[in-house]
Amino acid sequence: MSAAQELLEAVRAGRRDDVPALVKGLDPAGRKAALAELKELRKELRGWDWDRWQERRHISRALLVAGAGCHTGAAAASAWIGARDLRDWERLPTGMLLDLLADRETGWLGDVAHRLAGRAATAEEDYPLIHELVRLSGCAVPVTDGYVHGWTDAVAQGDIRAALRSDPYVRALVPRLFETTELPTTLTWRSDDWQAGLVALADEGVVERAVLVDACVARLLRGAKPGAVRFFLDLLRQLRLTADEERARTADWMGMAADGPSTVAAHAQEVLGRLSEAGDLSARELAEVSGAVLFRTEKKLVRAQLVLVGKALRRGGADAADELLPAIAEAFGHPDTGVQERVLKLVARHLSDVDEDTRAGLAEAAVLLGPAHRAAAAELFGEVFSEVFPADGEAEPYEELLPPAPQDRRVAPAADGLPELVEDVAVLLKSGDDVIGVERALDGLVRYAYRDREALREALLPLVADLWWYGRDSQFMQHLQPLDIVVGTVVGKVTSGHLHAALRAEPAHDCVHRALDRLPLVRAQEAALAVLKGKAPHLLAVPTWHTGAVDPGELVERLRGYEQLGVAPGDIDFAQALLRVRRSGPEAARAAEDAARLGTPTGERLARWLTAQELWAPAVRGVAEGQAPVDDWFRWTRLLPRRIVLATGRDPGALRDFPPAFRVLESTPSDDGRRCYHWSGANPHWTAVLPEDRERLATWLLPLAAAATDDLRGGTSLLAPLAEAGGEPGPALHLALATGLGARYAEDRLVAVDALLVLAARGELDAARLGGDLAELVRLGTVKPNRLADSVRTAAATGAYATTWAVLASALPGMVDGGEPVRGLGEILAVAADCVERCGAVPAHDPHGPVSHGSVPHGPVPGLDALAARRGSSQLVTQAKRLARALARTTDSPAHPVEQSTPETTESSH
Repeated sequence: MSAAQELLEAVRAGRRDDVPALVKGLDPAGRKAALAELKELRKELRGWDWDRWQERRHISRALLVAGAGCHTGAAAASAWIGARDLRDWERLPTGMLLDLLADRETGWLGDVAHRLAGRAATAEEDYPLIHELVRLSGCAVPVTDGYVHGWTDAVAQGDIRAALRSDPYVRALVPRLFETTELPTTLTWRSDDWQAGLVALADEGVVERAVLVDACVARLLRGAKPGAVRFFLDLLRQLRLTADEERARTADWMGMAADGPSTVAAHAQEVLGRLSEAGDLSARELAEVSGAVLFRTEKKLVRAQLVLVGKALRRGGADAADELLPAIAEAFGHPDTGVQERVLKLVARHLSDVDEDTRAGLAEAAVLLGPAHRAAAAELFGEVFSEVFPADGEAEPYEELLPPAPQDRRVAPAADGLPELVEDVAVLLKSGDDVIGVERALDGLVRYAYRDREALREALLPLVADLWWYGRDSQFMQHLQPLDIVVGTVVGKVTSGHLHAALRAEPAHDCVHRALDRLPLVRAQEAALAVLKGKAPHLLAVPTWHTGAVDPGELVERLRGYEQLGVAPGDIDFAQALLRVRRSGPEAARAAEDAARLGTPTGERLARWLTAQELWAPAVRGVAEGQAPVDDWFRWTRLLPRRIVLATGRDPGALRDFPPAFRVLESTPSDDGRRCYHWSGANPHWTAVLPEDRERLATWLLPLAAAATDDLRGGTSLLAPLAEAGGEPGPALHLALATGLGARYAEDRLVAVDALLVLAARGELDAARLGGDLAELVRLGTVKPNRLADSVRTAAATGAYATTWAVLASALPGMVDGGEPVRGLGEILAVAADCVERCGAVPAHDPHGPVSHGSVPHGPVPGLDALAARRGSSQLVTQAKRLARALARTTDSPAHPVEQSTPETTESSH
């Protein structure tokens, strides 16, 4: 047996410890011959099934060492050593590899070291080998992110300060700590030791102090995750910058104050304050940074900046006032009226220090003030203010701005030509998130298969060759999506046996959400069987409009097409069509008559469905006291909060004739989350299952809208589609909307605000109902006042002040009257006061129009006067007084006229 064969045999047996000696016994020609065999073995391992994973693991470990020793090129050797498939998630055998590679040329070793350090996926865990290669070769130390992370891990194994002092590469590696994309984890969990070690390096002159200071400042300016910001800010403080060091970086502090995270901005403000007091910060520089800081969302920073400006104004006199007053006057338009008031007082205090031109400019800026401060501005600026802002009697009528009321967009018919159909299918197979697009494609596949299934098969075969399921065994069926099921059937991969077995399977409906997930699958399975039998000319439930709804007249014509061919439609497809058909309006009444005249069982069922008065049992409302742990594996992370829940009994006969897959829709899911894994997020096709029964769907989705209670993301994702869907917008929809307005994350609250505005634009918002729900949810603790304040502030800022006030006017009595006000109520009162000051509280448009089903409440709010009569200057008391004054003005004098205005709506596409 040759030496190369002996090596290969040892590798196949997984005897890694024998490999180094066998490789050393090979001459260059022998290593080259062995390498070819090793490469073939590596290809062979890639094709092994998972049941041989242990054998493959042992062989791979030996193969890694053998290949590293046999490669002669640095690039090929480093690629072999860094390959994931050879190491099987284990660390490299550093000792063995060094034993094999130590006799190579130093240049070769350095090249391999740098190539391994450049592999982002493995450089950190390969640090021990790379470090030794660097030491042996004497090359420059690599400074890649992975190598730096590995270096910090090695340093943190013992005394960090001592390790840094003795490390010969510390001058090159320390600056890279501030430049890596992610902060090394050891700097977070041993931050005190690292900071002390780095400060010691600067004090002892091992690393230049200016390098550390500049690196900290640069990283804080660049931005980072909170943990990294904390580390570098603490390090910067421990370096204790001198006055000269702070002065030399004035522009950096200005940038941090304007755009940095709140903790960084606060530190920068402190430095700028010291520079200002020392006369090292000019009035122009302070004005420049103030213009940015005063519009930050952190109130503490805004107040601190105004204090800083006030001190500078007292020190600087007229010269400072000419620079600073115009800069802070921009904050007259700040969304917080408290900030507006502070700025106005500061301007008033120093107005005498400016000339007439500057005074006129300040008066022009004062038009940005909210109505609450305009009287004070008029008194301060006199005729100059009156010239740019008319008296109340001459004010423009208030105009409510709402988004365009969404119009139904007609869905284009399925592609009729084969090339267009195949192109659509190819796109959707890669990304099937387009619910309506998938529906169109399914209908197109069914229609074309009815005409020429063989031609369709030939056209689809090139698309499926690289799909994950095409080369799998029969177990793949349970993981297919609707479009894959029909395509797989057409190309012969999915058989009638697969489809019958799937349809016969007992549905595991732990919750209604899983039933909603399964309905598109069983409908696709039924359609696929019809394709095999050649008996489906088209699908019945293909949406007519973008919401998923089906036009009743079109559904009658589709049934007529089946009747003319003498073919019975699929039970599941017909059931889904019934759930999607629009049942309101004169078109539905005419369609019911036409359906009855078909004289078929399906026609009679459609006629009864279209004329049914009530399909679903009403929801029963209750309060779940909560605080009981969920009885499943998730209980250790979640406690259910106190909240409003909806439940229904089984509906009498609504789905009596429906297939079994639909029966679970007769009842509401458990309100405590048991047996339901849909804690957050929702499948976008759920709204397409019941596009004309959004109240029922909202009842099912209420646990998912509890992003307010469980602090989960994505719980409001379907609120916007529900706002555009059909059916009565009743208690369940408004309760889901109220909960969504208190969601934990801003992006989820924004979705809820959009839904609110859409309902208002469509004239479907019941402001009294929504306001009552909000008051109850706040009292229960489900919705936190600060989150609600952010939502209503956002809604009002779009120009919908009357709509927002209509909601708050119904919510505030439940929050203000009867007991101690909830914490954070002052923010909500501030939004309410702003709305009343702008819209006048009394609607002039149709009381049944876009703002509310009922008139907008106006006049006193029960309990508000008692709040306003309290002593103190807290936000709660201040805003209560402000709202009370605004309401009194609207009661004592005619309200501002209100005009309803929405942008031009787009016509529905046909």
